[in-house]
Amino acid sequence: MAVRKAAPSRAKAPAIAQLSWNQIRPAPVVLVSGTEGFLADRAIRYLRDFLKEEDPSLEVSDVQADDYAPGELLTLASPSLFDEARMIRVANVEKCTDEFIIEALHYLEQPADRTCLILRHGGGVRGKKLLDAIRGGLGGGVEVVCAELKKESDKVAFVQAEFATAGRRVAPGAVRALVAAFSDDMAELASSCQQLISDGAGDVTEQLVNKYYGGRVETNAFTVADAAIAGRYAEALISLRQALASGADPVPMVAAFAMKLRTMAKLQGARGGSAQLAAKFSLAPWQVDRARRDLQGWSDQGLGRCIQMLAETDAGVKGAGRDPVYALERMIGLVSARGER
Repeated sequence: MAVRKAAPSRAKAPAIAQLSWNQIRPAPVVLVSGTEGFLADRAIRYLRDFLKEEDPSLEVSDVQADDYAPGELLTLASPSLFDEARMIRVANVEKCTDEFIIEALHYLEQPADRTCLILRHGGGVRGKKLLDAIRGGLGGGVEVVCAELKKESDKVAFVQAEFATAGRRVAPGAVRALVAAFSDDMAELASSCQQLISDGAGDVTEQLVNKYYGGRVETNAFTVADAAIAGRYAEALISLRQALASGADPVPMVAAFAMKLRTMAKLQGARGGSAQLAAKFSLAPWQVDRARRDLQGWSDQGLGRCIQMLAETDAGVKGAGRDPVYALERMIGLVSARGER
């Protein structure tokens, strides 16, 4: 008789609500997980402000899980004479001590009344037993997932949401310029959005973004890539040298070319409307339109040569070559010629 093979084990789905950073809400225990520190800090601040508005007498305490004093959590959560509402923020749970894990697990069995315990875990396996207990439902908590926004489309959505929340209209070109200028720092990206929101009442245009952040945008990696892909070799080379002189790193520069060339490769020969192709390739419609414009004058062979050169340049700027700047300039030369030399 044939022996039936056991089905491969699957990770157990969390028993608690999984929320995005802007959906954070009060619960006896709030696990704020993920590597995106800026979004995690903002989510925790939003929750503090909400609880303060609900009860101005809210008592806020901070605990460092990696420098934990035995009994600290239970002491902070103990009932007081006036029974104030409490918020206990615990940082560095990904580096927590064994004593903290033991006492936190004990606390989860019977969370204190009128207390919101926030656990900030930045990633890694440390504290897994505690995380599994929370995700399994012990303590009646929720998890707020603050994953790093790596895709350009995620950052575009973030910027659009910033302006939509403030009731301001923003042009697609302005969104793209902001993302291009501040793609490496979420805090700076958010700050630039808030400055544009607070300093005016009209529509936010690409011209306005250039007025505020022109120097940052002009020397950005995407500016170099746009000029090269359009065949403007001299402009691309000048922009590259400006970017490097202002402290730009060659690795993100190559990443900007990679993002644009790979999008072009996806859409080369593709048929359909912008919305249809955007859904198919997980892009925004404006990215589809832009890539189609960029593809004008390009051949399949030329695009293939540039993608091959891109891989060589990526290795070159990451240590395989002696001169990262020369590797970049060589790639820009080929891309500016649309791969035809």
